[in-house]
Amino acid sequence: MSESTAARTAGGRARAFGSDARREEAVVALIETIEREVGPIEVFVFNIGANVPSPIVEETARKYYKIWEMAAFAGFLTAREVARRMLARGRGTMLFTGATASLRGAANFGAFAGAKHALRALAQSLARELGPQNIHVAHSIIDGAVDTAFIRDNFPERYALKDRDGILNPEHIADAYWQIHRQPRDAWTFEFDLRPWMERW
Repeated sequence: MSESTAARTAGGRARAFGSDARREEAVVALIETIEREVGPIEVFVFNIGANVPSPIVEETARKYYKIWEMAAFAGFLTAREVARRMLARGRGTMLFTGATASLRGAANFGAFAGAKHALRALAQSLARELGPQNIHVAHSIIDGAVDTAFIRDNFPERYALKDRDGILNPEHIADAYWQIHRQPRDAWTFEFDLRPWMERW
């Protein structure tokens, strides 16, 4: 049974759209298409990664800027377009996926840490601005490898920890995000932390 067939059997459907989240016109068109063809966006998850290490003396301006575009600027563009729709409806949830780099910069990760810090600051600002408008904004700290084909193919030793619950299961991340979405607004979470039990703090 394919994933799409399994999703339909469980009562859901998924559609994929290609877009460059760093380009304003592409983001505007994407959100318009989703709202028109799929339905009103109730939950928005920003989850673009840009975890590319480099010593500062070897970092290029082009790569530094691209990492910022992906991990920070794209968050602004997509959040702005979604916020416009959510504000008109007076409801919604916006979830921004961060990392340990959102809180502190590691050696050789200056570009990534700077971009993730910026994304967290954006989420904080949006939470204060949009919360009174009944839009729940939250930021997650995801620390650890996630069970994906990328980790399986490129980091087999890390992927081997899956059998010991040593890497994050995407379904469990989704469950946590869904719980945040379902929170009553008298007890909204802004920031939460997800990591395997064996991950170092």
